[in-house]
Amino acid sequence: MNIPQDLVYSKEHEWCRVDGDVVVIGITDFAQGELGDVVFLELPEVGDTATTGEEFGTIEAVKAVAELFAPVNGEVTEVNADVIDSPETVNEDPYGNGWMIKISMSDPAELDDLMDASGYEAMIGEGE
Repeated sequence: MNIPQDLVYSKEHEWCRVDGDVVVIGITDFAQGELGDVVFLELPEVGDTATTGEEFGTIEAVKAVAELFAPVNGEVTEVNADVIDSPETVNEDPYGNGWMIKISMSDPAELDDLMDASGYEAMIGEGE
């Protein structure tokens, strides 16, 4: 299981890569593995508002359809069109080219509510 140490994680299996006041968001390797082959993504538009804990999109895979939840509040500044056109990228490279959206955070302190890699590992049972 790939759980990069330089990211933070939500209990809904989203990861965040912090770049100043912008966070890049995707789903974890664990989540894409549980879902199976991703076949469709519905993501927000640039300029939409993301609210912590609320749905920002959906991901459809062979095994299930799941909601995507915003780990922080802010404005969507970029959407990865490549994953909409080629959703399998989420399976192939969840922490790289499989990112989904970028959010300009309204309050970077919200990152303190997310888990580090060891906390996420413990949550999914990898640390046991």
